[in-house]
Amino acid sequence: MRVTRAAAIVAVAALSFTTGACGGGDSGPGVIEKAAKTKTLAIGVKPDQPGLSLKTDGTYVGFDVEIGKIVAKGLGVDPANIQWKETSTPNREQVIKEGTVDFVVATYTINDARKKAVRFAGPYYIAGQDLLVKTDSTIRGPEDLDGKVVCSIAGSTSARRIRSQYPKARLQQFDQDARCLPDLESGAVDAMSTDDVILLGYAMQPENAGKFKLVGKTFSEEPYGIGMKKKDRAGCEKINEILKAAARDGSYKAAWDATLGKSGNSVPTLDTSKMSHCSA
Repeated sequence: MRVTRAAAIVAVAALSFTTGACGGGDSGPGVIEKAAKTKTLAIGVKPDQPGLSLKTDGTYVGFDVEIGKIVAKGLGVDPANIQWKETSTPNREQVIKEGTVDFVVATYTINDARKKAVRFAGPYYIAGQDLLVKTDSTIRGPEDLDGKVVCSIAGSTSARRIRSQYPKARLQQFDQDARCLPDLESGAVDAMSTDDVILLGYAMQPENAGKFKLVGKTFSEEPYGIGMKKKDRAGCEKINEILKAAARDGSYKAAWDATLGKSGNSVPTLDTSKMSHCSA
């Protein structure tokens, strides 16, 4: 049978579409469907952020972990049926697109560049870049950084902001936040800079008691969101509903009090009016 050129093109296009729809990328069920069908969820978290998400003896603990549990419960999934997946700053978009996780709760700042790749529920917390210093330091804010050595993470927004906005500071960069702490304690660096809530988590660890203090003068705004597949607007809107309910019923406060609240810092106000990213 003779096949015309036009028919062949249509057939190839249809095959390509079908193959694309069935393969990786943004395919697969949304979080609502996944939770309803399997009663399980895979949630991406970081393993190395005290107070937020720290893996200890195979168990993850921290504020981000508790937020993940709140969302899972709202979707009808028992926390015991959560599969915690280790993720990192560079691979968050990748694990979402590949379907390794259903969503990510990992100090994940919402910004326009990231919204091109994934969809964000939240924010569930508004962080801000700050400074961690020794308790006897005279540094009171970023304006005091001239000539000081500041430790931050290579390639991070925090490091770029120090370099661009405070060029007289001497920037020391590592691949992990935790590597800054020994140098801060020894005096090899004068300050450590990243999001305030991350610094708070390090400062409140028992082994660091009395050694460091958070300056408490933020100089950026970092809205933490819950990242998921770009196509999953319904899941995004459902998670926002769950977060809003958590703010009303006290479970958000309980999550804070059980983790970062142990530092003595009062629970932040969850501004639900800023949960407007699902439509982006």
